[in-house]
Formats: sequence, C-alpha cells, structure tokens
Amino acid sequence: MGTRERERKVYRPLRRAGLEVIPNAVPDGTMPFVSGYRTEDIVGGFSHRYDTPRLVERLNEDWYELAVSSGLLGHRREFLVQLPQGIRTHRAFLQDMHSGRRAAPVVWTRVRLLDHWDIMGRGAESAFLGIHAGHPGFGMMALDSSVYISASTGETGVDVLAVHQPDRSENILRALEWFALWDDPYADRELQERIAVWLAGRTPSVVSGP
Repeated sequence: MGTRERERKVYRPLRRAGLEVIPNAVPDGTMPFVSGYRTEDIVGGFSHRYDTPRLVERLNEDWYELAVSSGLLGHRREFLVQLPQGIRTHRAFLQDMHSGRRAAPVVWTRVRLLDHWDIMGRGAESAFLGIHAGHPGFGMMALDSSVYISASTGETGVDVLAVHQPDRSENILRALEWFALWDDPYADRELQERIAVWLAGRTPSVVSGP
C-alpha cells in the first residue's frame, strides 16, 4: 500500500475525527503491545451503557477528562494510538481475531489531538477507532509510556480503562513473555518478534530477574 492510499483511507478519516497523524515519530523503545493487566494496574476509567442519553457526548467528555488526569496527552497534546497495519479496519481486525484467522499486525501511530475532535463519534465511525459511533475500540498510550488507555465494547455498554506504567507492570510483562513464546499457527509472528526484542532490551528483566 502506497503513502497516498494510506493518507486517503486512514489518515483523512482520523483527521476528520480530530487526530492528526505524525508519521514515523513513535519514540524509540516504546513497548509494542499492552495485554494482561489486572485490577491493581488500573488507575481510572468509566463505563456507559448503550442506552445512556447523549452517549457519544458523554463518552467524549469522560475520555478527555481521563486523558488529561492520567497524563495521556503530552507536549502539544500528542500521544500514541494502536492501529492495524495497512488499511485494515478495527472491525476487520475483530472479525479476524474472533474467527481464528491471523489478524493484521498492530502498530503504534503518533497523533496530535486537534482543537475540534470527536473520538467516540467520528473516530469510532472511521472504523479505525471502533465499529461505529458510540462503539469505540482502541488502545492509546502516552509518549513516555506512563499510561495506557483502552476502550472496548461489550454486550451492554462501553468500558474505558487507564493503566498506570504498563511497561513496569509485572502482570503485563508476564503476559508479554508468554505471548512472545506462544506456539500457535495463528499467532502474530511479527508482533511476537517485536515483543521479544523489546523484552530482551530490558535489563534486568523485571519478571524473570537476572
């Protein structure tokens, strides 16, 4: 996929949602993926049922409050968003994952929050930050990896959680070590390799010790 196609199919929809993509600007040493966090890692969050009045507006308000209070937004309101590589949408990613097919690799993308934004409406509707308006699905992280924010949809509503210092959580590091060694034909080999390289760069290992 060429740069123009990615600009047209990915960057423009995100910009309409108020996120300006900053290509090739992810900080060196950023952990490739976040998974396996537990209750003790969570420092904030909120939930709303789908029948909540003004659902998208409420989700946007609470997301921004959480993003500010948790420290997600860095200098110039920049942060990282995890997106499938290429032009695969979040919906396609979920379909692949639940059907047992190998999903497209996910990567961090640096973005800047613009003055006029609508993460939970136009963002989720873009198909890269969710399924449709009011049904978000994304992972976001501060540039310094100090906080990770996850949004997911369930049967009855939307859940958004903030995880403190994901790159230092023993729960998350154990989960990443397990995933890096997971022997399954549908495993994301590229992501496993990136996780293994990142873990190897941690000295000494927080989980395994010297």
